[in-house]
Amino acid sequence: MAVTIYLRYVLNTSKLKEFEHYGKLWIPLVEKFGGQHHGYFMPSEGANNIALALFTFESLASYEVYRQRSMEDAECQAAFRYAEETGCIISYERSFFRPVFS
Repeated sequence: MAVTIYLRYVLNTSKLKEFEHYGKLWIPLVEKFGGQHHGYFMPSEGANNIALALFTFESLASYEVYRQRSMEDAECQAAFRYAEETGCIISYERSFFRPVFS
Protein backbone atom coordinates (compact mmCIF):
# COMPACT_ATOMS: atom_id res chain seq x y z
CA MET A 1 0.00 0.00 0.00
CA ALA A 2 1.39 3.41 -0.99
CA VAL A 3 2.34 5.95 1.65
CA THR A 4 2.59 9.72 1.21
CA ILE A 5 4.94 11.58 3.48
CA TYR A 6 3.87 15.07 4.54
CA LEU A 7 6.60 17.35 5.87
CA ARG A 8 5.71 20.64 7.55
CA TYR A 9 8.65 22.98 8.01
CA VAL A 10 9.02 26.03 10.22
CA LEU A 11 11.45 28.27 8.38
CA ASN A 12 13.87 31.04 9.17
CA THR A 13 12.15 33.85 7.23
CA SER A 14 15.48 35.47 6.38
CA LYS A 15 16.53 32.23 4.64
CA LEU A 16 13.60 31.48 2.31
CA LYS A 17 15.78 31.44 -0.82
CA GLU A 18 18.11 28.98 0.87
CA PHE A 19 15.20 26.72 1.80
CA GLU A 20 13.86 26.83 -1.75
CA HIS A 21 17.30 25.72 -2.97
CA TYR A 22 17.26 22.94 -0.35
CA GLY A 23 13.90 21.74 -1.68
CA LYS A 24 15.21 21.68 -5.24
CA LEU A 25 18.11 19.52 -4.05
CA TRP A 26 15.77 16.92 -2.51
CA ILE A 27 13.24 16.46 -5.33
CA PRO A 28 15.60 14.43 -7.56
CA LEU A 29 17.09 12.66 -4.53
CA VAL A 30 13.70 11.28 -3.45
CA GLU A 31 13.09 10.17 -7.03
CA LYS A 32 16.59 8.62 -7.20
CA PHE A 33 15.50 6.22 -4.45
CA GLY A 34 12.14 5.30 -5.99
CA GLY A 35 9.82 7.94 -4.56
CA GLN A 36 7.47 10.25 -6.42
CA HIS A 37 7.96 13.83 -5.25
CA HIS A 38 4.91 16.09 -5.38
CA GLY A 39 6.90 19.26 -4.70
CA TYR A 40 7.76 21.77 -2.05
CA PHE A 41 5.24 24.47 -1.22
CA MET A 42 6.66 27.80 -0.13
CA PRO A 43 4.86 30.41 1.99
CA SER A 44 2.58 32.72 0.03
CA GLU A 45 -0.47 34.13 1.79
CA GLY A 46 -0.91 33.51 5.50
CA ALA A 47 1.98 32.34 7.64
CA ASN A 48 5.29 33.48 6.19
CA ASN A 49 7.40 30.83 7.91
CA ILE A 50 5.63 27.56 7.02
CA ALA A 51 6.49 25.36 4.02
CA LEU A 52 5.31 21.90 3.05
CA ALA A 53 6.62 18.96 1.06
CA LEU A 54 4.81 15.86 -0.14
CA PHE A 55 6.22 12.69 -1.65
CA THR A 56 4.95 9.14 -2.13
CA PHE A 57 6.60 5.72 -1.91
CA GLU A 58 4.98 2.45 -2.97
CA SER A 59 5.03 1.22 0.63
CA LEU A 60 6.22 2.11 4.11
CA ALA A 61 8.95 -0.51 3.66
CA SER A 62 10.26 1.20 0.50
CA TYR A 63 10.23 4.53 2.35
CA GLU A 64 12.31 2.97 5.14
CA VAL A 65 14.82 1.70 2.56
CA TYR A 66 15.03 5.25 1.16
CA ARG A 67 15.63 6.65 4.67
CA GLN A 68 18.42 4.16 5.31
CA ARG A 69 20.07 4.69 1.92
CA SER A 70 19.80 8.48 2.19
CA MET A 71 21.89 8.34 5.36
CA GLU A 72 24.67 6.68 3.35
CA ASP A 73 24.38 8.75 0.13
CA ALA A 74 26.88 11.59 -0.45
CA GLU A 75 24.36 13.84 -2.25
CA CYS A 76 21.79 13.42 0.51
CA GLN A 77 24.39 14.13 3.18
CA ALA A 78 25.42 17.28 1.29
CA ALA A 79 21.77 18.43 1.25
CA PHE A 80 21.45 17.80 5.00
CA ARG A 81 24.65 19.80 5.60
CA TYR A 82 23.41 22.66 3.40
CA ALA A 83 20.28 23.06 5.53
CA GLU A 84 22.30 22.92 8.73
CA GLU A 85 24.95 25.38 7.51
CA THR A 86 22.42 27.91 6.18
CA GLY A 87 20.05 27.62 9.14
CA CYS A 88 17.05 27.80 6.81
CA ILE A 89 15.01 25.22 8.78
CA ILE A 90 14.01 25.91 12.37
CA SER A 91 12.06 22.67 12.82
CA TYR A 92 9.96 20.15 10.95
CA GLU A 93 7.40 17.45 11.55
CA ARG A 94 6.69 14.36 9.48
CA SER A 95 3.34 12.60 9.04
CA PHE A 96 2.30 9.61 6.95
CA PHE A 97 -0.88 9.29 4.89
CA ARG A 98 -2.53 6.69 2.70
CA PRO A 99 -3.14 8.39 -0.66
CA VAL A 100 -6.27 7.88 -2.74
CA PHE A 101 -5.59 8.12 -6.47
CA SER A 102 -8.04 7.66 -9.31
